[in-house]
Amino acid sequence: MSDIRFRRSSSTMNRSRYLLALDQGTSSSRSILFDTRGRVVAQSQREFRQIFPQPGWVEHDPLEIWNSQLATAREALSNAGINAAEVAAIGITNQRETTLVWDRRSGAPLCNAIVWQDRRTAPACADLVARGLSDKLRATTGLVIDAYFSATKLAWMLDNIPGARNAARRGELAFGTIDTWLLWQLTGGAVHATDVSNAARTLLFDIHRNRWDDNLLGLFDIPRAMLPAVHPSSHAFGHTTTDLLGTSIPIGGIAGDQQSALFGQACHAPGLAKNTYGTGCFMLMHTGDRCLTSGNGLISTSAAQISTTPQFALEGSVFIGGAVVQWLRDGLQAIRSSSDIEALASSVPDSGGVIFVPAFTGLGAPYWQPDARGAILGLSRGSSVAHIARAALESIAFQSAALLQAMRRDMAGSGGVTELRVDGGACVNNLLMQFQADLLGIPVVRPKVIETTALGAAYLAGLSCGIFSGLDELAAHWQVDRTFHPTLSRDRADELMQRWEHAVAQATLKSP
Repeated sequence: MSDIRFRRSSSTMNRSRYLLALDQGTSSSRSILFDTRGRVVAQSQREFRQIFPQPGWVEHDPLEIWNSQLATAREALSNAGINAAEVAAIGITNQRETTLVWDRRSGAPLCNAIVWQDRRTAPACADLVARGLSDKLRATTGLVIDAYFSATKLAWMLDNIPGARNAARRGELAFGTIDTWLLWQLTGGAVHATDVSNAARTLLFDIHRNRWDDNLLGLFDIPRAMLPAVHPSSHAFGHTTTDLLGTSIPIGGIAGDQQSALFGQACHAPGLAKNTYGTGCFMLMHTGDRCLTSGNGLISTSAAQISTTPQFALEGSVFIGGAVVQWLRDGLQAIRSSSDIEALASSVPDSGGVIFVPAFTGLGAPYWQPDARGAILGLSRGSSVAHIARAALESIAFQSAALLQAMRRDMAGSGGVTELRVDGGACVNNLLMQFQADLLGIPVVRPKVIETTALGAAYLAGLSCGIFSGLDELAAHWQVDRTFHPTLSRDRADELMQRWEHAVAQATLKSP
């Protein structure tokens, strides 16, 4: 992998005062325009369809993703009233593991994208585990064997779509995660590439050597010709075609959403940690150039990299975070808008003994229980929809607290996390953040700019084109909005966590 930077004339740089982040998420596509101080200038967001062909399957329309992302980029520029020529570079951040395959000549998707939440390949993963391959794959990729990651999704496409495997062997098909798909579209099909943080989520990538692993490609029967080139996260990936935004703009940064948020939170050094509250919840702790192996259900992954030197993070992933609020809105119809959840939950002093385990698509770290299903426990005649709403909010904090507990056990003797930096849409919920601090027993720190996923992508792009001098300058931009200090006694917090773990055990009991 080369470590290339864009070179632009001083006159061009003087005109280029903005960075455009394309933030392609699980439920919506967003574009956010930042100035060179990391402040939001304008933004646009569009939701797109969630496709559920059968229980456990989750899909997205690749063209709908692309069209929504392009529309928001145009709208963000229009909302800011600026010309695209004033944008120094574009950064891309994306939902990870979601898998796409398309025809290299036509650019047409082979089928719908298989989303990271999709569980259709859980039996294939169980077979790999039964064959004793867990340790081998973990040693190379840092990951556990789970349907969450891309390899089994890609293999499923090749095995179940007529003619796909032969076309792949002939080099006619391209594989990518969402970042690769957007990069392909932005460059008019000229660039088929990804960054290390996204490649690290495929179960096909050697995170220690930063390269695709031939043994894993053979295991999953994936033709190498399908795979994108892999570069550092801050890199001169290419340029947009002029017809898309009115001028050709450098694409200088790519990172999977959670590594991008870690970077945007200025967690550049070992021991710094963040938690993102989005559709899922994702806690990452930077471990520097040391790849830690978890003994407590976490995974090792590549952090966003500004050079060819590997950087690592310890990660725990909660599959259903903010998505439980969407379920309250769309499934239970308990609220009209997601923003109504805090008022409803605050209308009662506590959950009244109700515990909500939102295992709609199984449980992620630290449990890794693909067969678990959602459960609401502790209901009584006095339980109301407000109690369920409060329990739903608390479930987000409980799951995140379980991640930090696992992280602490892995870090025993090596120092610990002294504060948790938070971001994502749900971190604006003060009730949730206070309960999170109470469970964790450490301060929860919310920055002034909570769009740190997009901000990380913008920073990576800004580094590649010389807008920023280095990591110290970026760290100086980070500012605190509010710190939530724990108020519960540790005994009470431990009691609540024990009740949560009991509820998880009930949700993971298999039917006879």
